[in-house]
Amino acid sequence: MAEKDEAKEKRKIKAVAKMKEIMTAYYIEAKTAEQSGKKVAWITSGGPVEPLIAMDVIPVYPENHGAMIGASKMGVDLCEKAEAMGYSSDLCSYARADIACAPINGGPIGGLPRPDMLVCCNNICGTVLKWYEVQARFFRVPLFILDTPFCHTEFSAEARRYVQKQIIEYIAFLEQACGEKFDYDRIMEVGRLSLEGQRLWQAVLDTAMNRPAPLSAFDAFFHLALIVTLRGTQQTVDYYKMLLAEMQERVAQGIGAVPDEQYRLLWDNLPVWYRTKWLSEKFASQGACLVADTYTSAWCGSMKYIRETDFIETMAEGYSRIYLNIGVDEMARQVMEMADKYDVDGIVMHSNRSCKPYSLGQYDIRRIVQEKKGLPMLMIEADMVDERSFSEGQIETRIDAFIEVLKGRKA
Repeated sequence: MAEKDEAKEKRKIKAVAKMKEIMTAYYIEAKTAEQSGKKVAWITSGGPVEPLIAMDVIPVYPENHGAMIGASKMGVDLCEKAEAMGYSSDLCSYARADIACAPINGGPIGGLPRPDMLVCCNNICGTVLKWYEVQARFFRVPLFILDTPFCHTEFSAEARRYVQKQIIEYIAFLEQACGEKFDYDRIMEVGRLSLEGQRLWQAVLDTAMNRPAPLSAFDAFFHLALIVTLRGTQQTVDYYKMLLAEMQERVAQGIGAVPDEQYRLLWDNLPVWYRTKWLSEKFASQGACLVADTYTSAWCGSMKYIRETDFIETMAEGYSRIYLNIGVDEMARQVMEMADKYDVDGIVMHSNRSCKPYSLGQYDIRRIVQEKKGLPMLMIEADMVDERSFSEGQIETRIDAFIEVLKGRKA
């Protein structure tokens, strides 16, 4: 027993403590922004945060808050409150939870800090448009909407000009909201740090190409926080350098996220935040490690489109061609590339009741991937925050059956 406990302790990622420390300090700073004279902007998770960082505005993410609500198992109560306010149960559970929090300062951190402005980019979904309009009316603050055309196959010259024009309008919006001129020299430095942070985050994820994988998708769900929240800061770069060094050390020592890694799996869609521990342990008990996922890798996708030397000009394409703003064929291609890269034995798809853009194309993606790769696919139905959509017995049965398929293929 002592040997087993020692092995478990060895597998714990040491950087977790540092991440908690950074995120605690970040929320304290955001909550006390009024006293320090700083501005706070609520921004969508796929939105261009770098101009905010360059203007010394503290970015706050309602979607991150939604994930925290889910992980704290407060989702059902807040979703029910939103429904009592008249919002449909079919609406995104992040939106419902956040909207319900605002009037009562609810949630695990006593509500988000009051925003001075809202920045909404629809590259992740259309729900955010109405969600942020609701919050802008409630807090009576200005709202900027960045509209990114859907990139079915390519990013046209017309689309590029259209989004670039809005980036300039976004900068003008920030100048007015902050009462000062935009620092174009600083945005170059912020852009450089943003891309460096993305490269380091991708390098962290890529350590899972090793056998055994030193981290799992469930670990990545946790360590993702900084590349979303504080992208473009030195702190993020330093953190991922530290995390990468730890992962490389684990690879050298043969320390795996799963004790006896037999099956390597790819996860698609957002986490089931209130059941990440249960799912992690369930898969691990069968020797299955989720070595990669389409969610956490989405914050590295813009690297190939954005140039450090011309950050403002090229960020239009980078922020338009993210995973959720491309066609199903392109999504399937990326899934297959990841399946090859991480040498996976199967794919687990979370059909997420809340996230329509992420979930509606999954059956087509599954068909394409099965036809071209022949990989076993598991579809589980749930919701990222609302536990009422989770059936433990049904999901456990499906996982067990899926593992049996994998065993049959290995035999």
